[in-house]
Amino acid sequence: MPIGASPKREREYKELVGEFKKEHRYTGREKEVASRIVNKQRNDFGETKGDKKAEKERKSPDRNLPIERYDHLTIADIKRKLSDLKAPQKRKIAAYERNHKNRKGVFEALKGAA
Repeated sequence: MPIGASPKREREYKELVGEFKKEHRYTGREKEVASRIVNKQRNDFGETKGDKKAEKERKSPDRNLPIERYDHLTIADIKRKLSDLKAPQKRKIAAYERNHKNRKGVFEALKGAA
């Protein structure tokens, strides 16, 4: 695991390695596969060093959205916050979603909230 990974990600890594050994999957490569999975999760959730630095410098791609810390929210969280937004703000969310995560659940929520 890379230095700076959260205790949660460390725990996930150890659990994956144990699970792979127990199930005899990825024989000899358990640690490599587990670290790739955990690093992908860290990247997806903005937990990498570069993401944290960009956020500190206010270069985070979600900084101009009407919903605070949008990239860190689940679809359920986003659905709750959509009712407070006006149509132009919803269009901004839709455009961002199309260019970044492209989640079907968000688009369905946007259609329902329109």
